[in-house]
Amino acid sequence: MAESDKNEIYLSSSPHYSMAATTRHVMLCVVLALLPIAGYGVWLFGTPALVTLAVSVASCVVFETVFRLVTGRESRAGDFSAVITGLLLALVLPPSTPAWMTALGALFAVVVAKEFFGGLGANVFNPALSGRAFLLVSFATPLTTWLSPRAGGVTDAVDAVTTATPLAWMKAAEGSVATAADIADKTGLFSAGELYWNLFFGRRGGCIGESSIFLIVLAFAFLALTRIIDWRAPLAMVASAVLVAALAGVDPLLTVLSGGLLFGATFMITDYATSPVTPAGRLAFGAGAGLITALIRVFGGFPEGVMFSILIMNALVPFLNRIIPRKYGWVKPARANGAGGNK
Repeated sequence: MAESDKNEIYLSSSPHYSMAATTRHVMLCVVLALLPIAGYGVWLFGTPALVTLAVSVASCVVFETVFRLVTGRESRAGDFSAVITGLLLALVLPPSTPAWMTALGALFAVVVAKEFFGGLGANVFNPALSGRAFLLVSFATPLTTWLSPRAGGVTDAVDAVTTATPLAWMKAAEGSVATAADIADKTGLFSAGELYWNLFFGRRGGCIGESSIFLIVLAFAFLALTRIIDWRAPLAMVASAVLVAALAGVDPLLTVLSGGLLFGATFMITDYATSPVTPAGRLAFGAGAGLITALIRVFGGFPEGVMFSILIMNALVPFLNRIIPRKYGWVKPARANGAGGNK
């Protein structure tokens, strides 16, 4: 067969853009950013957090490998994408989540939310958040039961006590929104400043990964400076959430330091496959997620809105890509020399 007669068309999911960094390199950078957060979560919550992390990561890797083997597709174990899904899923779960429940969430995340759509890069919804959403609607009580961290981290689930999260304290009651001073008083702290300090260093109940605000900020700086993630969607999400919450009378610092806003903005909304391809689209994507997050926090039935907001905006990504398109291969024409058309 002549060289020109060969079919050399290569079909792949969009966007068709290449960069020097490999998928493995990108995934390893994200794993590197997540490990300190995971380690700090174990230090705060002890053995329950460690078990949840180990079960989630192992389950994601095993389920993805087995599914691809059964369906006759090449294994992707070497690109670390399943490891990241497992880490992200565990970090958005309460540390006391039962192991079998964590494994079930991992199954849904990697098989239903990712592999059923075609695998890495073809999924519509964020796999880790899809797994968490599945667990939340199926097992609401375990997914809303929180452990109280102790100095040095708890060592055993029996030694831990359940506690309310700051978002639960902030929830509007009888037309009012709790202030930082109110929450500090209810939680036995001396001042709003002490509350902010405790929130910043994770001394409160919550998911494993959302507590370490200072490590999340460092992870964002690392990933943004190395251009692993784009800064537009995260900053738009946080700014939008703070603005809307402030209009509703919620302390801006409480909005940022409470719940999973910063974690979601750093690791979830920046997922390549489920975010828009254009800078303007990412700004709109992040702003929409922040708006929905704030509305759910202030007016919704759930204290947290990050998971639902990102999944809702994931569904709008094809629409954003359509109305704010990127012309691949198009180069902006050079401006004419001089002013007024002079040559």
